[in-house]
Amino acid sequence: MSELTDLTIAEARDALARGDVTSAELTEASLGAIEGAGALNVFIRPTPERAMEQARAADARRAAGDAPAMCGIPVGVKDLFCTRGVESQAASFILDGFRPEYESTVTQNLWDAGAVMLGKLNMDEFAMGSSNETSTYGDAVNPWRRTGDNTPLTPGGSSGGSAAAVAARLCAGATGTDTGGSIRQPAAFTGTVGLKPTYGRCSRWGIVAFASSLDQAGPMTRSVRDAAIMLGAMAGHDSKDSTSADIPVPDFEAMLTGDIRGKKIGVPREYRMEGMPAEIETLWHKGAEMLRDAGAEIVDISLPHTKYALPAYYVIAPAEASSNLARYDGVRYGHRATLAQGDGITEMYEKTRAEGFGKEVQRRVMIGTYVLSAGFYDAYYNKARKVRTLIKRDFEQAFAAGVDAILTPATPSPAFALGEMSEADPVQMYLNDVFTVPTNLAGLPGISVPAGLDSGGLPLGLQLIGHPWEEGDLLNTAHALESAAGFVSKPEKWW
Repeated sequence: MSELTDLTIAEARDALARGDVTSAELTEASLGAIEGAGALNVFIRPTPERAMEQARAADARRAAGDAPAMCGIPVGVKDLFCTRGVESQAASFILDGFRPEYESTVTQNLWDAGAVMLGKLNMDEFAMGSSNETSTYGDAVNPWRRTGDNTPLTPGGSSGGSAAAVAARLCAGATGTDTGGSIRQPAAFTGTVGLKPTYGRCSRWGIVAFASSLDQAGPMTRSVRDAAIMLGAMAGHDSKDSTSADIPVPDFEAMLTGDIRGKKIGVPREYRMEGMPAEIETLWHKGAEMLRDAGAEIVDISLPHTKYALPAYYVIAPAEASSNLARYDGVRYGHRATLAQGDGITEMYEKTRAEGFGKEVQRRVMIGTYVLSAGFYDAYYNKARKVRTLIKRDFEQAFAAGVDAILTPATPSPAFALGEMSEADPVQMYLNDVFTVPTNLAGLPGISVPAGLDSGGLPLGLQLIGHPWEEGDLLNTAHALESAAGFVSKPEKWW
């Protein structure tokens, strides 16, 4: 049965089409793997009955001659996506017991395409974190370990549960969301592929909001081809989301030719940062050489406002979060604090939010409320919005000069130990997003591709950034990089 869980989405699809295996068998294998992986703490709410019902329906659909690309493929769902009748808490105690009576558009698209839901996946609370240590369910654990060292490592965040589940072969693919790198950073930490599409490519309806102008759903898989297949099923215009783009969804998989001859790949000098580990710098250089050997032209480019991206992001994102999270007040749904005699409405709000939100969420709500307050709105929030415009313009100028894609590191380090980043200095944790945040501020598509191992045997990823709405071209470049890197390593099972 373990061989079935090793199948990629493309391999499973082809095996299903040949009749070598049924969706019910694939799903049973995945459910068995999940049952034996409690030490990873990634599937916080398995849905075996629903999974088997969907698997049998997928087999019947295939027998009737109706089998889209995701038909019968078992996937996991990040807890940020609302799923009808299944608790959807965004890993927060304040949403304890919340069972939506509706389905997010992205997950509905997947079920319409025949995908099978294995369960809900761990994440940072309200997607706020880079290590999956802010979850009300407890830490998710990376299936990778350093060579000769049993120290538990972070799978990254906020989509850490999704990344770890895919890397550990518990599911063929998983949904993630990316606000400042929350798909690409955990993908790099776990040796998987993580794609953040262009802002507006996938509907945000039914996804619990963190920062509405930055959040974007995307696939987390074990190969670029799988990412292309899964994105095709997830994407599409949605009239329920005013930011959803009404543009056609191409056949992304059909665009994976691997031919990037004549493509111009930009390498931004501003991403060469002081203190960058030599292994990251070396991998970046090797990645550029791989693309050059595949026929691309490598050019140095400048993105001059890069150094302002992180501070601008950590003004804009908390500001939007403080507004979005104001609805969690103990009245409409979720947790409500027990009140003492004489407590009024103000005390109820204060106690509920103090009990319901974790420290990181509280911190960001406080920051966001501060930068939006009278006297500070222009000094911080408006200034950050202006910087965001300049960052977007940097990318536009690079693309206008003929650059087809931009190559950068995905993260400033490999996966670090759980508990290693000091809570006393949250900025240290925020620096994990240094290479990924600019892409969100500009609304561009970005993908993390596993490209090698560090000296401790941990995966390292490279990031490619593409033109808006040209995920097909970006995926093709990523496919060429993936082929050249030849990354086939997987974590040794210890759980």
